[in-house]
Amino acid sequence: MIVQQVVLNSRPGKNGNPVAENFRLEEVSISDTINEGQVQVRTLYLSVDPYMRCRMNEDTGTDYIAPWQLSQVVDGGGVGIIELSKHTNLTKGDFVTSFYWPWQTKAILDGNSLEKVDPQLVDGHLSYFLGAIGMPGLTSLIGVQEKGHVTAGSNQTMVVSGAAGACGSLAGQIGHLLGCSRVVGICGTQEKCLILTSELGFDAAINYKKGNVAEQLRESCPAGVDVYFDNVGGDISDTVISQMNQNSHIILCGQISQYNKDVPYPPPLPPAIEAIQKERNITRERFLVLNYKDKFEPGILQLSQWFKEGKLKIKETVINGLENMGAAFQSMMTGGNIGKQIVCISKDISL
Repeated sequence: MIVQQVVLNSRPGKNGNPVAENFRLEEVSISDTINEGQVQVRTLYLSVDPYMRCRMNEDTGTDYIAPWQLSQVVDGGGVGIIELSKHTNLTKGDFVTSFYWPWQTKAILDGNSLEKVDPQLVDGHLSYFLGAIGMPGLTSLIGVQEKGHVTAGSNQTMVVSGAAGACGSLAGQIGHLLGCSRVVGICGTQEKCLILTSELGFDAAINYKKGNVAEQLRESCPAGVDVYFDNVGGDISDTVISQMNQNSHIILCGQISQYNKDVPYPPPLPPAIEAIQKERNITRERFLVLNYKDKFEPGILQLSQWFKEGKLKIKETVINGLENMGAAFQSMMTGGNIGKQIVCISKDISL
C-alpha cells in the first residue's frame, strides 16, 4: 500500500524560527497486512500545536516528550477512521484519536495506542477532538480549575494572552463560565480582537502590536488582574504580572514567545518582575495537563455539554492537504490561526 507521509527534513536550531521547509512530503510503501491487536486507519485530521516546537530540537528539554528524528515520520494529535481491525475492542468504521498519530494518509497502528471517540459529543465535527473537545480544551478547563482559583461571585478579573489561539480562545470563555466577572484578551490583530469581543464573549481585547499595552491593560482592568492565563511569556507577561493583585494566580499554560530561544522552561522572570511576584504572593506554578488524567473524562463531558448548549464557541483555522503540514505549523507559530489550527487530510468517512 502506497501512502504519503511527512518527515522531519531539517531542524531549525534551538534559537531558530521553524519554516515549512523543515518538513518534507514523501511517498512510501507500507504493509497491507495487519497483525493481531493492530488496526489500519485512514487519517482525517491532524493537529499542529506550539509544544511541537521543542520536538524539532535534538533534545526537547523535557522527559515526557520525545524529539522527532530527522528523515523519520512526524507525529502528533490525530483523528481517523478504522478501515481494518484485528483488535478486540475496535471495529471497522470506529473513529479513533491518538496523541502520537503519524503524519501520513494511512497507517497500521497498535489498537491499544488509540482511543475511541463518539462523534455525538462534537455533533459530528471530528476535528474538535483535536481542539475544544480534546487536549487544548482539557488544558484550558483543568488549568483554570486547578491553577486559577476562580470563585464565582468574587468579582475576579482574568487576563488571557494568546487569547485568539487554541487554548486562549477557550480559556477566556471558561473563565466566565466558572465565575470570573471580567475577562480581557491580548492578541495580535484587530480582527482577532473583534472576534474575541463580538463572538467569544470577552469583555475587552488588547492588540499588543498597537499602542501601549500597559495603559490599555490599566483601562481594561481597573480593579487589577486576579487570574492570568499565560500562553506567551516574555514582555507581555511581564506587563500583566506588574498589574496583578495581591494573592493572584498565573496559569502557566505556554510561553510561545520563548519557544524559539534556548531558555529553560518555564523561563525565569526578570528580577524586577520576580520581585513583584514574590511581594504580592502571586502563584506561578508549572502546569502540565498530563498530570491530571483522572479529570480527562469528566472534563471532555463538561466541554461537550457547554458546546452543545451554545455556551462554548469553537473557532478553527483549517488548512487542507498533508502537503501543507509544514506551512500550517509555520503559520500557527507566527499567529496565523484563529482558534485551533487543524489540517484536514480527508473528509471521506465512507468505507
